[in-house]
Amino acid sequence: MTPADLAAAVLDAVRDAVEAGELHVGVPDDAVIERPRNREHGDYATNIALRLAKAAGRPPREVAESIAARLRQRQGIAAADVAGPGFLNVTLDSAAQGGLVATIAEQGADYGRTNALAGQRINLEFVSANPTGELHLAGARWAAVGDAMARLLRASGAEVGTEYYFNDAGSQVERFGRSVYAVAMGRPVDEDGYRGEYIHDIARMVLAEHPALLERPADEAVEVFTRDGIDAMFTLIKNSLERFGVHFDVFFNERDLHTSGRLEQTVQRLRESGHVYEGDGAMWLRTTDYGDDKDRVIIRRDGAPTYFAADLAYYLDKRERGFDRVVIILGADHHGYVGRMRALVCCLGEDPDVTLEIPIGQMVTAQGSVLSKRAGNVVTLDLLIDTVGADAGRYAMVRSSMDSAIDIDLDLWASRTNDNPVFYVQYAHARIASLLRNAAELGVDRGEVGAAQLALLDSEREGDLLGVLGEFPGVVTAAAELRAPHRVARYLEKLAGTYHRFYDDCRILPRGDEEPTPNAVPRLWLCEATRVVLANGLGLLGVSAPDRM
Repeated sequence: MTPADLAAAVLDAVRDAVEAGELHVGVPDDAVIERPRNREHGDYATNIALRLAKAAGRPPREVAESIAARLRQRQGIAAADVAGPGFLNVTLDSAAQGGLVATIAEQGADYGRTNALAGQRINLEFVSANPTGELHLAGARWAAVGDAMARLLRASGAEVGTEYYFNDAGSQVERFGRSVYAVAMGRPVDEDGYRGEYIHDIARMVLAEHPALLERPADEAVEVFTRDGIDAMFTLIKNSLERFGVHFDVFFNERDLHTSGRLEQTVQRLRESGHVYEGDGAMWLRTTDYGDDKDRVIIRRDGAPTYFAADLAYYLDKRERGFDRVVIILGADHHGYVGRMRALVCCLGEDPDVTLEIPIGQMVTAQGSVLSKRAGNVVTLDLLIDTVGADAGRYAMVRSSMDSAIDIDLDLWASRTNDNPVFYVQYAHARIASLLRNAAELGVDRGEVGAAQLALLDSEREGDLLGVLGEFPGVVTAAAELRAPHRVARYLEKLAGTYHRFYDDCRILPRGDEEPTPNAVPRLWLCEATRVVLANGLGLLGVSAPDRM
């Protein structure tokens, strides 16, 4: 019996009590099921009676007893006791508790997947770094977090489209092109230009394609350096993301907004909304009507659209592609953007509480001996991968809540010790895989999971492990709904620790000439269930689950 099964049983008991006339309440949509800290209080606890008592007009303990009486009659429930002010403690019989192993083994890669977000169409934009430089740690964090978030949303039933907004227009791109041209000409880069060895690399790449480019007029040469330089830079960014295991459904070019008529259509819709006015030769949007600190220019005096207009056009493009909700992951330096974008969306006549979501993430810094070898201690995504590997890099980036600043110790994440969280979790998976291979070599046949004596899984360590395994679907759903992939990472570390303690205390395979004990087969299936959950959880984070380490 899984926690979800028990929650359904609790709601059925409430429904039965209502139909019998003992409780006069509406049956809630859900029941909270938790593991009590003290195992003496049962396998699970619920506060359902406390939630219903006021509406029922009865003391919580009376409500709890009415529900408990019906739970005691259900197969798989050994005891249902009322505790404290009205908590309900439930103890499963050993067969029901062990049945979770069969559920996990039968569902395999699907265990943990739910339909909690079914029917939602979500556009998830992340990274979207300007193609004027290499991806650094901030981009690495949003790549790992965004990709994990997409996996979690899909695992919870949502339809998700992932997107990278490719800024190939505007002043930054123009400065980039001038910088590459200056380097190619052997001239100093402008004060506001881009510097770095990668600029020299891009200049050489463009000149290799256009050997006579420097003989052409400066304006023509800059245009080519800009166009080809941006293309080359973006190819490098895509290659870095590919190495990191991050794939996007759509790479959207900002320039398309300018050439497709989308900007003009958006401005026309804003005019029709009545929030546009003229002033100082520019076109303004009255965003102060919706809480912005000042109105925003959308068309400059020279007729060029501002990035506010482009952002709105891009938002509308996503909505008209059928997405119900637009989610944009941004760094802390964009915090002021949230209120402005919400006001802009309101001017379109839409409700940002329903259609827009902008999670803000905090800074990433790094330390470690590897940095002493590089001038300026600059950590690019490629350096992160080269130093600690894609698995450790991704895990390090998702392990902390987005709203927490993190300092990555590259030496720690490159180590093969239990102090390295990703190693600790991956080692648990590899340890189980090794155990299962050893069992096969010893001739211990697990057989079919349905035939295993799973009711024998009744020791304290086995119960602890079963309890953690049962939490996984709820963790996945909560992580998806709260946009919090770090919850999965912390859960996996808890599961790995619980498994290691079980392994240390519970003999599984025979030694020497011993015959397998009756517990061997059910414990092997418990190990297999743990391996499945570890693999599923790591997969949701985009991290591999190795069989050998």
